This record gives sequence, C-alpha cells and structure tokens, in this order.
Amino acid sequence: MSDTDVDHDRQKPKGVFSTLMADGDWLYIKGEYKKAIESYTAALTLKPDDKTCFVGRSKCYLKIGQSVNALKDAEASLKEDASFFEGLYQKAEALYYMGEFEYGLVFYHRGQKLRPQIQEFRLGIQKAQEAIENSVGSPFSVKLEIKGDLSFLQKDEEGAQPIAAIQHLTTKKKQPAQKTPKSEKTTKQLLGEFYSDKKYLETLLKDEDLVNGRTKSGEPLQDVIQGCLTYLDTCTEFWNQEKPICAQEKEPKLKQQKCRVLSGHALFLLKSLEDIDSELISGNAEGSLKKAKEVMKIVQGWSEKEAPHKKEVLGNLHSCIGNALIDLGDMDKALKHHQKDLELAKQCNLPDAMSRALDNIGRLYAQIGQFTQAVEIWEKKIPLVRGGLEKTWLFHEIGWCYLELSHHKEARHYGLRSVHAADEIADEKWQINANVLVAQSEMKLGNFESCVSHFEQALTKAKLQEDDSAVIAIQKALDEAKEHLLQ
Repeated sequence: MSDTDVDHDRQKPKGVFSTLMADGDWLYIKGEYKKAIESYTAALTLKPDDKTCFVGRSKCYLKIGQSVNALKDAEASLKEDASFFEGLYQKAEALYYMGEFEYGLVFYHRGQKLRPQIQEFRLGIQKAQEAIENSVGSPFSVKLEIKGDLSFLQKDEEGAQPIAAIQHLTTKKKQPAQKTPKSEKTTKQLLGEFYSDKKYLETLLKDEDLVNGRTKSGEPLQDVIQGCLTYLDTCTEFWNQEKPICAQEKEPKLKQQKCRVLSGHALFLLKSLEDIDSELISGNAEGSLKKAKEVMKIVQGWSEKEAPHKKEVLGNLHSCIGNALIDLGDMDKALKHHQKDLELAKQCNLPDAMSRALDNIGRLYAQIGQFTQAVEIWEKKIPLVRGGLEKTWLFHEIGWCYLELSHHKEARHYGLRSVHAADEIADEKWQINANVLVAQSEMKLGNFESCVSHFEQALTKAKLQEDDSAVIAIQKALDEAKEHLLQ
C-alpha cells in the first residue's frame, strides 16, 4: 500500500465524522430528534470524546424527554474541559427539566460568568429562580442562615447535592417545601385527567400474565408499563415544584389546566406518534403515512370534551403526513398538509406549531426550486425563532435562496446576519457555512477584498474542524477570489 493510500485511510474517518455531525445538526433543526441521535451516536464511535457531539446528542435527548440521558451527555462534554460553556448550558437545562432547579441555577450562573454575552444563560437564571420561588415561596418570606456547606456554589466539583447543600432554609412557620405529593388527592389534582391513565396502568401491572409478555420489539411489557408510571410520577413532582397545589388553589380553575395534547387518550396518541415517527426514521415512508392517516381518522371522531386540544393534535398529524409525502416525492399533497398544519396553528394561536409549519413549507419550496416562495415563507418564520442555532440556520437558508435568485445584496445581508448569530453561539460549523455564503455574495457583487476575507475566516474554521472536504473546496474558491483581487 502506498503512502498516499495510507494518508487517505487516515483522513477518511475525519470526513465521515464531519458528515455525521452535520447530519445530526440538520436533523435536530428539522425536529427529527431520534434520527439525529443515531447520527451523533455513530459520530461518537469515531471520536468518543468529542464534546460538541455530546452536546448535540444531549439536546436531542432533552427534546424527547430523556433528561437523565441528556444530563449524562452534558457531563461527558465537560469531562476534559469544565469551562466548556455549551456543556454547562446543556447541563443546566437537563437539571432544570429534571426538577433540580437549585442545582440548575448554579450552572446557569457558572455559564453566564464565562460567557455573559449569551442571553440563554440569563434567561435560564430567570426561569430557574421563578421555579424555585414557586416551589419554596418568595425569597422575601424566607430567611437563609449563613450555615452549612455552601462550597458547591464556588467550586467545580460535580458531586455536590443540589437540594441538600443548603442546610438551614427556614420560614417563620418552619414548613419545608413539599417536594412530592403527600396524598392521592394531591396527585389527582396535579395529573388531572391523566390520573385515570395512571390508575389504569397500575391495574395492568397487577396482571401477571400481561406483564410477563413482550412487545413486538422484544421489550418486556412490565418495563414499558413501569416506565409510563415513572414518567407520570416525575411529571407530578415537577408540576408540584413549578406550581404547588397551595398556589393553584388561589387561581381560577381554568388557569389550573396543564398543557396537554390529549387527556384520556394520551397514551394512545403518544404511542401512535412514536410509531409514525419510527416508521419514517426507518425509511418506511409508506408505513408512516398509512399509520398517520389511520390515527387522524380516529382523532377526527373524538369530541371536544374527549380531546380539548383536538385541533393541535390534528395539526401535528398533518405535519407527519406532509413529511411522509415529501419522502415519497408527492410534493403537491405534502404542501396541502403542511398548509393545513399552519392554518390550525393560527386558529389555536400556537407559535411553536406555526414555526414548525412555516419551516416545513419553506423547505418544500426550496427543495423544488421555488426560491421566491421559500423566502416569503421563511421570512414570516423569523419572529417565531427562539434558539440561536435555529436563527443561524434560518438566516443562512434565506440568504442561500436569495443567492440562487441572483439577489446578491439580500444574500449578503442574510449571510451577515447568519454569521452574527453563529458567532453568538460559537458554532464553528455554521460559522463556516455563513462566511462562505457572504463570500459568495461578495464575489458576485465584485467586492473581492471582502470576499477573500470571509473565505479566509471560513477556511480557518474548517481547518479547526478538521473537515478535509470543506478545506479543499474553500481553498479552491479562495484562490479564485485572490486571482480576481490581483486583476
């Protein structure tokens, strides 16, 4: 084997890793979290200690409600570098959604100290403080004594216990905050109509013949049922910490309703949506489409009393059907379903669902080359964007569409916005993409000096990412730009 072949074999895993990472990031933005987890997991087999990959997978776990796994990955990203701010934020988020508000607050503060310009840490501090106040009461009614071991607030040890660390928290009446419901009545109040699901599951657990069986995938039914019960118990505890029953009783009954997709049919819907998603992930778009249509027919037969959020559910199913039809190449029908999803989201005033629908419609238009329509749709999505990563991606895609339309000034404008957003979250991959977009726009506008500058920035980032294919492509474009500059 020649030296050239050896070098090629050594470099190949780097390119594969970068591709898997890019796929994972793309799938995360699309909301296909399970697929993204698969890509990140495959990437970690090539680079087991890559902290950015751990953070990406942690985000996905958090989106599908697996907070413990999200925390494990966040901690893994901090193993070699305890000051890695993305890992700190992800750990804080995981702890928050596990109900460990005090401990999460510590890591939000730690991250803000390192990167005060990132607003996510400030927002995290705010929501964690509000959750703590809802759990233990206003700070004005609480007296903190300067006793006990508070060193975990200053040190970087990972083993500090979040709640037990503050030993002498007292109020005038010395009533400790209730962390778990003390009675069946409290549980019933917190779970609402989910309470009947809980009792039904508990009954199933007593059926020995049933629990000894297995699902089609081989998972013991006892584990499935117990997992559902554990999830409901976790929800009960979390909701009680966010807004204890004593506080809820002071509010109108209508405000006590929890945000639920469904009530008595929740388990059926969750299982169905999981099946629909699994079929699409496995490449069986036809199976996913068939299942989604079957579930939609059932949901359409439910009354408003049985399903208070029926329109929201139907919108979700229209989105699933639209995505399956895109995979099957039926763009006209897919567009109709995504437009129906948008219509229902507007009727229910659901910003997240509106954002999802606009996202899908824009992608569809871009995929079939209708860039003007894609821009029009995606620009409507801008006010609904929340996270920095989504903002970076959206600005880049709008800019790319303008570039395809030969509207070079607009392409540069959105490219620069994408660069700024990528810099805010320190995402090197999107810093590369955004700088390349700006450079391409400047090339078309004849601004070769600026073009060279942005290509050079992209090249530096690509080398740091060890993305060999990107380095080669950017270097070629940079050489061409320099030739124009010398003319």
